[in-house]
Amino acid sequence: MSRNSKTVLRLENVSKTFTIRDRNADSIRDKVFNVFNPTNKRVIRAVKDVSLEIKRGEFFGVIGRNGCGKSTLLQLMAGVYPPDKGGKAMIDGRFIRLSLGLGFNKDLTARENIYINASILGLTLKKIGRKFDEIIEMSELADFVDTKIKYYSRGMRSKLAFAIAIHAEADILLMDEFFGGVGDEKFRKKSDEIFQRSFLDGRTIVHVSHNLSTIKKYCDRVILLDKGECIALDKPEIVLDIYENLMK
Repeated sequence: MSRNSKTVLRLENVSKTFTIRDRNADSIRDKVFNVFNPTNKRVIRAVKDVSLEIKRGEFFGVIGRNGCGKSTLLQLMAGVYPPDKGGKAMIDGRFIRLSLGLGFNKDLTARENIYINASILGLTLKKIGRKFDEIIEMSELADFVDTKIKYYSRGMRSKLAFAIAIHAEADILLMDEFFGGVGDEKFRKKSDEIFQRSFLDGRTIVHVSHNLSTIKKYCDRVILLDKGECIALDKPEIVLDIYENLMK
């Protein structure tokens, strides 16, 4: 993918620490150990001193085992979480965080959710009206457009979310398990074609995923996280090999 040298996303020594309160002690063992920890709190370092730069037009992957800090890193990029003292996070451009099903109101119909979610993604009501039929056709849900989302299967919700999200008007897309493995084989083929045609053109994409085939196919570079730390940051084939050895 073509890109220039402009940096649109930068993290400098970014860390994120959470302090959580455990449940109340309800056993003799818990009460004994709480004598040594009377506040009943734990400190979790979800992300530890990560630094990286992402260029305009780059497709950047984030991989790692469950609980390694992938989604937290994406939240730091989006500014949802402030980094710990001493760290800096910068993003230059219009960005949107995408996650399948993000923002759906299950008590509303598909029609109502399309208008709500598409407006969140930057579309005006006029544009949503023009693209509405296209979204429905893409999602293959014409017979269920006025059915409440709570009656949808997981696959139906995923199709609708993807059909809405491909119209997002942003320069930078922060995607959390957004693409890959959506719907049946026919829909996956169609969504893959649309993804290449509509998503990749000139956009900067950060993609958190467990779908390694998607990471290998699309990414220019990949970061591998383990217990919040950057284990590797390089081309997909190099990082995926390290990841495979780590999993062993």
